[in-house]
Amino acid sequence: MNVGIEALNVYCGLAQIPVPVLFEGRGLDAERLGNLMMTNRSVGLPFEDPVTNAVNAARPIAGDDRIEILITSTESGLDYSKSVASYVHEYLGLPRSCRVVEVKQACYAATAAVQLAAAYVASGVSPGAKALVIATDVALVDERAAYAEPAMGAGAAAVLIGDRPRVLDLDLGAFGNHSYETMDSARPGPTFDVADSDRSLFAYLDCLTSCLAGYRSRVEDADFATTFDHLAMHTPFAGMVKAAHRKLMRESGGGTASVEQDFERRVLPSLAYPRQVGNLCSGSVYLALASLIDNAALDGPARVGLYSYGSGCSSEFFSGLVDEESARTLAAMRIGEHLDGRCELGFDEYAALLPDTLTCLVPERDRQVDVGAYEHLLGRARVDRDLLVNTGTKDYHRTYEWLAR
Repeated sequence: MNVGIEALNVYCGLAQIPVPVLFEGRGLDAERLGNLMMTNRSVGLPFEDPVTNAVNAARPIAGDDRIEILITSTESGLDYSKSVASYVHEYLGLPRSCRVVEVKQACYAATAAVQLAAAYVASGVSPGAKALVIATDVALVDERAAYAEPAMGAGAAAVLIGDRPRVLDLDLGAFGNHSYETMDSARPGPTFDVADSDRSLFAYLDCLTSCLAGYRSRVEDADFATTFDHLAMHTPFAGMVKAAHRKLMRESGGGTASVEQDFERRVLPSLAYPRQVGNLCSGSVYLALASLIDNAALDGPARVGLYSYGSGCSSEFFSGLVDEESARTLAAMRIGEHLDGRCELGFDEYAALLPDTLTCLVPERDRQVDVGAYEHLLGRARVDRDLLVNTGTKDYHRTYEWLAR
């Protein structure tokens, strides 16, 4: 049975700030821009939250009445009990018979959900069933985050799993996992993140090596340098992916002279979108996959190696096939146009928004969000479809409306 990704879409908000502008505004060392390899980062507006991001990403691909499972993956939960998925289920109009659940494991959880969903479809217990996995998050960073602030993105990636894998045909049974407890980053409360950047860097690289070893134990003769035509990795920032690729090329005996050329051919197309968005958390690897499919020259079947890492930590290396149909299917989502259409913020505009955006997860009994107060920003974004927006809370229940564009 062929099982994998039937449809994929990402929504990365309505606004962005150029990373050099953010560096200048914060007084950060411009010489470190090259290490990040970032050009822009998505910025959530005060009426955008994990629910709106998820719905706006998934709506173009969620029209199938055979969706039997909805899983939201998020570090940006709104409640200790009620899932983000319950709101998403309502505003996507999914069947009442659909299973609804939320999962969490930093930037890895969406891949765990994708693999569990693929196993459900492959089992055949419900022939023709599909599962919708949505990774959705917001960024909780300001000047306290230092160089992590320019790297954090916001938005959602929606992945439809089924038995007609037009986007990515998964290599079922081909994977490697590695997990252990570490405190490289966390979100102890609804208003801030904490991170140990060095610990996170080493955990990411350690897990990648171990996951690939696990993959090779399951797939005979698998080789990092030759088995995969392209690579799509979790992208905290593009420079980290470049370092990871270099490490594995050396470990695999790929040769130092060819590392840069190999990076440009197999990896760089996957970084075009992440460089414009920032870290999309558990949606990051699927943003990279979308970037790869939209920006690589796919003139026949090609095997993609994918790496998903989540702080804390859990990780996985897996693979699948893409081809010309993948490119045609994804092109209909017009992801590049969406990214180009975001409103560009100046530093002062960005800083003025932070007090409201940083509290979007804080529970309040009654709250009103005046969407009209941000019309000056909405008018600068190029949007050609209706979007869901958060309008506040009433007795702790979140309220939403469709914004006609």
